[in-house]
Amino acid sequence: MAPRSSPSRVRPLDPEDPDAVPVRRALLSVSDPTGLERLARGLAGHAVELWATEGTRRGLRPSALDVHPAEELTGIGTWFGGRIKTLHPGLLGGILAPRSPEGRQELASRGLLAIDLVAVNFYPFEEKAGEPLRPGALEELIDVGGVTLARAAAKNHAAVAVLTEPAQYPGLLEALDRGGGTLPAALRRELAARAFARVEAYDRAIARAFAAPDDAAAATPFPERLEFRREPTPLRYGENPHQAAQPYLLASSPALPFAPLPIEPLQGEPLSYNNLLDLDTALGLLTEFAAPTAVVVKHATPTGVASAPTIREAIERAVATDPVARYGCAVAVNRPLAEGDAGPLRGIFVDLLAVPGIDPAEREALRGRRKLKLLRARPDPPAAPRWEARSALGRLLLQESDRRELARSDLRPVTVRRPTEEEIDALGFAWRVVRHAKSNAIVLAQGSVAVGIGSGQPTRVKAVELACGVAGDRARGAVLASDAFFPFADGIEVAARAGIAAILQPGGSLRDAEVIAAADRNGMAMSFTGWRVFRH
Repeated sequence: MAPRSSPSRVRPLDPEDPDAVPVRRALLSVSDPTGLERLARGLAGHAVELWATEGTRRGLRPSALDVHPAEELTGIGTWFGGRIKTLHPGLLGGILAPRSPEGRQELASRGLLAIDLVAVNFYPFEEKAGEPLRPGALEELIDVGGVTLARAAAKNHAAVAVLTEPAQYPGLLEALDRGGGTLPAALRRELAARAFARVEAYDRAIARAFAAPDDAAAATPFPERLEFRREPTPLRYGENPHQAAQPYLLASSPALPFAPLPIEPLQGEPLSYNNLLDLDTALGLLTEFAAPTAVVVKHATPTGVASAPTIREAIERAVATDPVARYGCAVAVNRPLAEGDAGPLRGIFVDLLAVPGIDPAEREALRGRRKLKLLRARPDPPAAPRWEARSALGRLLLQESDRRELARSDLRPVTVRRPTEEEIDALGFAWRVVRHAKSNAIVLAQGSVAVGIGSGQPTRVKAVELACGVAGDRARGAVLASDAFFPFADGIEVAARAGIAAILQPGGSLRDAEVIAAADRNGMAMSFTGWRVFRH
């Protein structure tokens, strides 16, 4: 065994918190290096003696910190290609030993060092379980030593703190600063609970991956169990200010890879439940377009959408779609804002503005809008797997997001007049917008600008009337996309009187013949897609 060392400085217990314990020695053994150097520097700043396993110590070499090799505490190095390196009394004894006089006496008699903090995270089994791997590779991703360290430290939380996620590092360092190098009992217990939960989730993921699928499971992409974890940032409130709300994130499931969207608040109050619903609609709609595009959302449904050569032009055209509905709206764009790009929003009450980036001068110009919530957010890539969840009758309803692409070959002309090339392009734009509006939904478009949107109506004809009313004179020569079929010809007659030139709809109504005849009488072009994009 290598000789043992002692910390250079020992701090007394905090007299104001008799349950607080000092952190004198830490063991670091991580597979995810995120935040590792900051954690190590923070601990060293409190004269904490650092010990680390080989890979973790190698990752800390550039920091020039004094980090002792954990192998000196075990004397065994690495066995069986890394399968055994921390499963040893030299480490587990220092973690599990009670800090009673008897426990300290046994530590000394056995030549062990007490370990007061363990930072460990596990091999990335969950991330790799869904990938094609060579035979036997999945088994090598099952962490045994790390899980054992976490369980041991959590069991002895009366004396030991355990970290199992990089997101926990800043909070621990802040607690050390407040406590003068000590940690309170409440924090140690909270970290222990999180460690046990992490171990449980990890073991469940392994069990799911190795379970023999039955015929029913093989026929569906949905796993038998879902696990969610609470996100650290609470919402300002729910649908109404008197309702509390909290976002949860899917904790682990290779079969259902929810893609959490990183959102960075830049200014304004915390987000509310409704803000997240508006943002989800806006960013989902932005994924439909490669060109510079702006989206205006109110009550989780689009009220303005436009693509243009520049993002400033897109914003200007999107907010012009419905000057009444835009009050208190959310706006999202798919290009960084340069200086002056937000100019078209001047004089408009915008509750939330989401941008992938922003010029410092433009951000400074927006500081005067005290009620504006400014976020840095980027829509998911269109090819990313996405899932949608809602609740009903005390149950979680889960479905695949609608990512089906509309191809030109999907448009089947059914009227005497065929749509022109310009109308086909505009219909494609309108279709991409209408699939994000609440049904019954109608979108009118001129080129790549939505000029009228009617949604959430109990009848389709009412949705057409609403969209045409919003568009006014802009309806003349515009195209119309419907999220589901026209059950009667009345909606076509309303569109014809407003001057609509071409219509795109799924078809499939019992009265399709009457609907087509109405379009022919009015010289309109109509095409069917054969599939709907209804959003309830």
